[in-house]
Amino acid sequence: MKTLKQAIQEAEKKKIAIGHFNIATLEQLEAIARAAIKLDVPVIIGVSEGEREYLGISHIYDFVASYNKEYGDVSTNAGFWLFLNADHTHSLEKVKEAAEVGFNEILFDASKLPFKENIKETKKAVKIIKKIAVRQRKEILIEGELGYIGSSSQLLKKVPPGVAICPEDFTKPEDANTFVRETGIDLLGPAVGNVHGMFKNARNPRLDIERIREIKKAVKIPLVLHGGSGISDEDFLAAIDAGISIIHISTEIRLVWRKGLEESLKEHPGEVAPYKVMPEVIGEIEKVVEQRLRLFNKIP
Repeated sequence: MKTLKQAIQEAEKKKIAIGHFNIATLEQLEAIARAAIKLDVPVIIGVSEGEREYLGISHIYDFVASYNKEYGDVSTNAGFWLFLNADHTHSLEKVKEAAEVGFNEILFDASKLPFKENIKETKKAVKIIKKIAVRQRKEILIEGELGYIGSSSQLLKKVPPGVAICPEDFTKPEDANTFVRETGIDLLGPAVGNVHGMFKNARNPRLDIERIREIKKAVKIPLVLHGGSGISDEDFLAAIDAGISIIHISTEIRLVWRKGLEESLKEHPGEVAPYKVMPEVIGEIEKVVEQRLRLFNKIP
């Protein structure tokens, strides 16, 4: 079985990024898998605490494993594979649950806490995950988040309270270095101008590309860009070149799902069979995911 660490190393070698897409329905999973299979690239499937509760944590693990069994190729680190991330996990109990099930990555998010408290709680999560990984003889990557960028994947009317949108509030390279060194995390999600969600009537803020470059130099571990929905293609490519290895997309998927479903129901007003309504929705999501994967993997 290939590992997420190997896939990230391959991406860094090629100066590309792995797409991370959150799901809350099996139709979203199918659309993402189709796009990844078509382009023969690895992707990360993200499920937050709420999404895991809705789908069933063991059920989503089994569905992802079934795609890998049918379409995956373990002989290469670059081809199609679905990795599974326990996204934005806030409690140590949920950290343990995801590790026991067998997730490839767990993001322990204590970014709303003060710096020292974030370190303290993240260290606890790292200890729990590493202990389980050793017992299972399995790799589980641990991500920490430093700098608050919001918590909702939705359409925004204004910047959420407390979100870092000014350069002086962005993650500082020296703080990132301390955070990584003291916690022992494998991946870091910094605040560099990114915001969870998409603005309803405006473009998302620009990324601080130089800050990404400085943080990468300071920590020397893979960086993760959260809040990717609404960011410009230009900023995505610059961020990848500056050191971003994984890019999260969630709100964009939710928005396409909603619009696609509304259009499909309008076109089939009397239809009650889901399998006759949902294919069009899946197709719309697949188009968006393919566009993002082409950009992140620099595929023409």
